[in-house]
Formats: sequence, C-alpha cells, structure tokens
Amino acid sequence: MGRVFVVELEARAYECKFCKTHLALADDLVSRAFHCRRGKAYLFNNAVNITVGAQEERMMISGMHTVADIFCCCCGQIVGWKYEMAHDKTQKYKEGKFVLERGRIIDGVDSEFYIDTRANMSDAEDA
Repeated sequence: MGRVFVVELEARAYECKFCKTHLALADDLVSRAFHCRRGKAYLFNNAVNITVGAQEERMMISGMHTVADIFCCCCGQIVGWKYEMAHDKTQKYKEGKFVLERGRIIDGVDSEFYIDTRANMSDAEDA
C-alpha cells in the first residue's frame, strides 16, 4: 500500500473524531441543517483527506440522490457522504458537495481547549 499524504489546513478546521485528521475548513461550511441516520450532519463545499466510495442511488429525506460514502484517508472511518447527483431540480445545489456527520467530526478549535463560561463566582469572591 502507498504512503498517505495528508493536507494540513491552516485555518479553523473540522477534524476526524477518531484520528484528528483535518477534513474541512469552517469557511467551507454551507449548512448545519442536515440529518443522517445517526443524528446531525453538516454540508460543506469542499473536503480534504478523504477517500470516496462507490456511487449508489439513495433515497434521502429530500428525495432520490446519487451519493458516495466518504472515508477518512488516515483511519478509514466513514465520516459522511458526497452528493454526486440530485434527481430533483430543487436539490441540484447539493451536487459536488460533502456531508460530514456531526458525531464523526470535531471542531478543531473547540477540541484543543475548553473555556468554562459559567459565572460561578465574581472576582471579589475569589479574594
């Protein structure tokens, strides 16, 4: 098997939950209003560090589409799917775009550190 070359994204990125490989830029996010069998999903204009599976016809909530599952190129986990073709004219905007399942990705910024924003005590109580 050949060597895997990984693209490191320079801006805020979404990563594979399983191996932390960059998958998509936050700037390429089109919509957070998508759903999959396992919950929420996000639509992106572009994705990197993925391999695309075989195309298949799949009935979605919005109608019939030709899609291909997408996998993280490093760990091989399925992370979502790519819209190859929409059969309904109103769904054509999805063609060529990528859906990443929310439960299989993490926000690279949020995963690196945690800031507690709850106001438990004031500065005066801290003294």
